[in-house]
Amino acid sequence: MKDVPNPFTFTVILGAEAHRLAEQFRKHQRQQEKGKQVYLNTLAVYAVKFYLDCLGLETDCQASDSFDPVAQTLMDVADLEVKNLGKLECRSVLPEQEFVYIPAEVWSNRIGYVAVQMTKSLTEVVVVGFTKTATTENLPISELRSLDEFPDFISQIRQPQPVNLSQWLHNIFEAGWQTVEALLLPPQAQLAFNFRGTDGVRRRGKFLELERAGKQVALCVGLKPVDESEVNIVVEVYPTGNQNYLPPDLQVMVLDDEGIAVMEAQARTTKNIQFEFSGELGERFSVKVGLGDVSITEGFVI
Repeated sequence: MKDVPNPFTFTVILGAEAHRLAEQFRKHQRQQEKGKQVYLNTLAVYAVKFYLDCLGLETDCQASDSFDPVAQTLMDVADLEVKNLGKLECRSVLPEQEFVYIPAEVWSNRIGYVAVQMTKSLTEVVVVGFTKTATTENLPISELRSLDEFPDFISQIRQPQPVNLSQWLHNIFEAGWQTVEALLLPPQAQLAFNFRGTDGVRRRGKFLELERAGKQVALCVGLKPVDESEVNIVVEVYPTGNQNYLPPDLQVMVLDDEGIAVMEAQARTTKNIQFEFSGELGERFSVKVGLGDVSITEGFVI
């Protein structure tokens, strides 16, 4: 990332290009107040885009609702798509205003919210801070996180957080992890736990899309406590849909916390691949599923 002159705020000069774009979108609005809203939203998005450009982050304006005249009319939206990360909401703050207005309709599907302080002349604006989530429409500016934290915030988004298996023991599951029964319909097989009994067993699964290879498989993970610090874990990979066998040459590996393969198998005429092992609380591992030059890795922490 490039250096930012001031790590706490970032000033953007609004030239003719910014105002021409804002005026272009304003003209689509019949109501004066709505036109003003769209104008300010556009300037806020423009300023954040410039800021992200300086950080070396690539954006996609055409994938943003704030560049769609229909969406502008129907919503109060000021989003900016950051490639491979998601949408940032860019909210304007009027001069002398002490809060950031974040409408409830944009409280979801955002990786964060950036506040842009306007000046009376609108010849320049100041990016003053950000927040990760929004739960109130009027957020005090004093509660915003400083811009010097923003690069680290983006880095954290880029690095997928490992699935916390300990939370599964308390019936807390991350989004995308379904019950095995719901994932494999009709059930192709029961998850083959070799645990004695089923009490205390937690298991979930998710689809893995090997898109460029045109294949899909189901990754299933189960765990059962042994004692206060140790758990038994089963990792399985199943075919999906009407497929009876895994794709030939599919590779499945269990990697340790340094990324070294400690278990691996390759499908031939194979209905499913299964690994069993034990681990201690806090221990990390990952599962890598690959086909040809396409692979997906899921990280876990016990």
